[in-house]
Amino acid sequence: MDLKLTKKLALVTGSTAGIGNAIAASLAREGATVIVSGRTPAAVDAAVAAMQAETKGDVLGFAGDLSEAAVAEVLVKRHPAVDILVNNLGIFEVRAFEDIGDADWRRFFDVNVLSGARLSRLYLPAMRQRNWGRIIFISSESGYHIPAEMIHYGMTKAAQIAVARGLAETTAGTGVTVNSVLPGPTRSRGVGDFVAEMAAKSGQSPETLEKEFFKTARPSSLLQRFATPEEVAAMVTYVASPLSSATNGAALRVDGGAIKSAF
Repeated sequence: MDLKLTKKLALVTGSTAGIGNAIAASLAREGATVIVSGRTPAAVDAAVAAMQAETKGDVLGFAGDLSEAAVAEVLVKRHPAVDILVNNLGIFEVRAFEDIGDADWRRFFDVNVLSGARLSRLYLPAMRQRNWGRIIFISSESGYHIPAEMIHYGMTKAAQIAVARGLAETTAGTGVTVNSVLPGPTRSRGVGDFVAEMAAKSGQSPETLEKEFFKTARPSSLLQRFATPEEVAAMVTYVASPLSSATNGAALRVDGGAIKSAF
């Protein structure tokens, strides 16, 4: 299937590894010019080189902390005509609610929510002017099933869903769409490292720990395994394409059935 992404310019934030990297690579394979972003030049340069070698696509890089307004302004000045914005930048951590201080709440909101809202605000006017654009927030099933061990993270994922839907309301009748994509438990770099660390501490194999996780923590999952970043990227790539023009304001689940709902 031709997703008609040739000549489209896509920015994927937080894309030097994990889900963001898989999304950027998938878009590049489909012919889009992709901007890979990350916090450090070394990580960005390595990701760009690897992606160019693997996809043979047109891959650019941008290094900087996009949770900071000044850095976002620099990015937009350098690349003012982005067609596809994938707000993937995010952090997570396991922490008991009583140990989450005010600074932690602000940090999670700034990185996970405000960075994407800010970039959307900066890029949306030009998308409207061209009457075409895609804004995609990478949320999580944790936006519905708020994890007791990561309430501050769940809060930001719920907020992303709300921001995406609200922005979509402002695009009615245009060629611009705004959606959120909700991965379930996914074997990203952070999750893989966490599972390996927990397995080492418990003396279990990572495979055993994964089975136990889905038995106790995500029994509603129909997939009963961690999704791959590439499986999430496939959904995002379609939503980023012109073929998805009738999909707007949606919270699209790639959660392996973890959200137990008929709707």
